[in-house]
Amino acid sequence: MILDNFKICDGDLDNGSMARYLAADAIAIDTETMGLVIGRDRLCLVQLCDPQGYATAVRIEQGQTSAPNLQRLLEAEEITKVFHFARFDVAQFRYTFGVETTPIFCTKIASKLARTYTSNHGLKSLVLEFTGTELDKSAQSSDWGDLDRLSEQQLSYAANDVRYLIDAQTKLTEMLKRENRWELAQKCFKCIPVFVDLDLMRYSNIFEH
Repeated sequence: MILDNFKICDGDLDNGSMARYLAADAIAIDTETMGLVIGRDRLCLVQLCDPQGYATAVRIEQGQTSAPNLQRLLEAEEITKVFHFARFDVAQFRYTFGVETTPIFCTKIASKLARTYTSNHGLKSLVLEFTGTELDKSAQSSDWGDLDRLSEQQLSYAANDVRYLIDAQTKLTEMLKRENRWELAQKCFKCIPVFVDLDLMRYSNIFEH
């Protein structure tokens, strides 16, 4: 199924999309879930986009624990996976599929390190500053579990959450290198799996006094 230049796959990436994504240096990825509690709120949708704007969504059925093509892509060490707040998405992939996502670029972490002139580090703020496009977030809090009845508004929202991530990654990388914070950012990205471990074990605030 294709809607508004956004291909929808059921259960896993199709082989054609998989081949295209494996040829990319970086892939933007986002998820939609039934809520924000890992283990209670299931994974429903995985969105992906390459640097040329080829966007795909994979509908994940309730109880599904495997998606071989998607898992292979997440583990491909030669392809950077770009997220906005990677900690949540990577934890969902670990919990649902038992997969170790690597390597990781998180635009929220990068924004907090680079854009110290603002306290607004949401994706909407990033996209507006870097591209002049204002994202419509009205479908953010909606029912993603009814996979056969996802609305055009929901799918448009889901697509836009990955379509601008590669541009944001490029701009943030330039800023981080210019401000001599690139190495620090890379160290932060490598720490994300540790925080995922802690989140899945229900630890919180262990670094506080």
